[in-house]
Amino acid sequence: MLRNVSLEDISDGKLYTENDLVRVDTNSCKGCQTVCCQNMGSTIVIDPYDCYKLTTGLGKTFEQLTMNELELNVVDGIIMPNLKMQKSDGRCAFLREDNLCNIHTIRPGICRMFPLGRYWEDETHFKYIVQKGECNKDNLSKIKLKKWLGIEGLAEYDSYIVRWHEYVKQLQAALPGLSEDNVKILNTFNLRVFYMTTYAGCADDKAFYAEFDRRLAMAKEKLGLM
Repeated sequence: MLRNVSLEDISDGKLYTENDLVRVDTNSCKGCQTVCCQNMGSTIVIDPYDCYKLTTGLGKTFEQLTMNELELNVVDGIIMPNLKMQKSDGRCAFLREDNLCNIHTIRPGICRMFPLGRYWEDETHFKYIVQKGECNKDNLSKIKLKKWLGIEGLAEYDSYIVRWHEYVKQLQAALPGLSEDNVKILNTFNLRVFYMTTYAGCADDKAFYAEFDRRLAMAKEKLGLM
């Protein structure tokens, strides 16, 4: 999501890499009386890797998840899925009654980073920031950033994030020259290729990345983004 703000407005003003120690460890949120995972609107956007993890981990199709847990919204001109907040109380659909996450091991990337965020230095390079005023727990501990993220094969994941980010930026750049009908066609195509088509055949992350790259190459060719 595009934000026209300075680094100091949203963070401590520092940029971090995976090997840096950052004060973000919540100790599993023990002793915290604040429920963070609610009233987040449509901000927890799901990328294809998140979709792969959720559909294979929960044994549900993307369409089944959109019945209760996910919804579709426009993000800078592109229709993307996001975690759904319940209308009754504004809580995330995956939040348990004890205020802990029901999908913690397969939670989306934005949730996994919290209270970190990505700061894009250009279209293909990013570092991490500690977002200001996001976590309400006192006495956070220092932890190595890559341990906090808890993603195996982090280098491969980061490379995937760059490829997806670059592709989305290409889609957004193409929008001004398209008619309303063609924008709808583009969004439908993008959802079908990267979300609605099952990832059930991917046995592990390596297989997902290979399948994602195949779909990415096909999508770029079809859309003339090569």
